[in-house]
Amino acid sequence: MEKKLLYISVNSKPEHLSSCKTVARTFINKFLEKYKDFKVEEVDLYKDHIPRLEYQYFEDRNCIIKEEAAKKLPKKDQDEIKIIRDLCEQFKNADMYVIAAPMWSLSFPAPLKEYIDCVVQVGKTITFEKGKKPQGLLSDKYRALVYVESAGGNIPFLLDPIMDKGENYVSSIMKTIGIKKVRELKVDNTGTTEEERKVALNKAENEIDNILNNLKF
Repeated sequence: MEKKLLYISVNSKPEHLSSCKTVARTFINKFLEKYKDFKVEEVDLYKDHIPRLEYQYFEDRNCIIKEEAAKKLPKKDQDEIKIIRDLCEQFKNADMYVIAAPMWSLSFPAPLKEYIDCVVQVGKTITFEKGKKPQGLLSDKYRALVYVESAGGNIPFLLDPIMDKGENYVSSIMKTIGIKKVRELKVDNTGTTEEERKVALNKAENEIDNILNNLKF
């Protein structure tokens, strides 16, 4: 049975100029060499339209309104709701996830948060039962996510929880919705010269096999 790798990139640079996207592509290619029953779907958060969530789209929390209610909204809103539903279904149907994002202001570019808000949907990827903690709905099968993050400088290990809020958030929210296997692939110390960047790329790419060997597909 064919499985799906969903590649989510969030960098306006073309791939050959983006350190995180370059390493992510290398990872994906190596992954496909090992797991030949996977197909790849890609979402480029700087090219694809990601809706901003409007109050009229939801009936409660992150719960998209029912089809009958959606039909009463203007055509523009109906189109936005369809995109949100499609993004959520695409995410829900994947087995392996790769996110490529640079570190910006100790976090990640804003389009990634807007995307995550679209895919964290009640009844689809998460549920809230009265008196209980939120329960992720993506623990129904083995799923894994690799977060490829690039940074110009080096983040000391002891300061990582404080400075790397982007990776911490992604790891936390993905585990909350049921993706238990989350790994980070750092591309740090990319520096200011092409020589420094190549050293960082090589260092990160040398970690790929170790990550692949820890996946259980």
